[in-house]
Amino acid sequence: MNCLIVDDNKIALSALKHLVDMEESLTLVGECLNATEAYQKIANNKIDLLLLDVEMPGITGLELVDGLGQIKPLIIFISSKKDYAADAFDLNVVDFILKPVTPARFLKAIVKAREIYKSRNLFIENKKDEFIFIRDAGVIRRLKLSDICYLEAKGDYVKIYDTDKIYTIHSSLKSVEDKLTPDLFSRVHRSFIINVSKIDTIEGGTLIINKSFVPVSDAYKSALNKRMQIL
Repeated sequence: MNCLIVDDNKIALSALKHLVDMEESLTLVGECLNATEAYQKIANNKIDLLLLDVEMPGITGLELVDGLGQIKPLIIFISSKKDYAADAFDLNVVDFILKPVTPARFLKAIVKAREIYKSRNLFIENKKDEFIFIRDAGVIRRLKLSDICYLEAKGDYVKIYDTDKIYTIHSSLKSVEDKLTPDLFSRVHRSFIINVSKIDTIEGGTLIINKSFVPVSDAYKSALNKRMQIL
């Protein structure tokens, strides 16, 4: 994973750099002393993991993460104050580590980040057989595309609604959409992708799929109607 360290304390920065250098799964892309510099690094480089201090002059670490939007990498917050932990986890971060950071605690957070990073690699293995693999609770599971009813974005996660089960993966909806077969799936809302063959009825701006209600936004309604060839 490409890693970026952000901390206004040069001693803490050096200590984190040493820990990153010891971990083979991490590649250090850069070191920043403030959030403004970090934002530029993230915007212009492929950053998979951000090791981020909370208290910094100007823009705080919490404010930086809140403003990243779609370019947000995995985040591990590092702070000398545990009072920030609740706010940090509200931002769906991987972990929150208290300073001083010990090698054992650092490794524990990195292991967690690696698992989430792997779970983002949702992929289609065989288009002929039309199935996908997802990482579900540490287990790689195969799902038939024809069994998926719809998908819903939930923050940094995507819920996959199968005919009788729900799976949650750490990914963006756009990333999942790029790996689904477009002849079977259609975006109907910024937070929803549906399996067109699973639509039961349409009532106004709402689809009923497998007894669940899925909204259709105006931006996608025309394209969906055209695709369905409604008589």
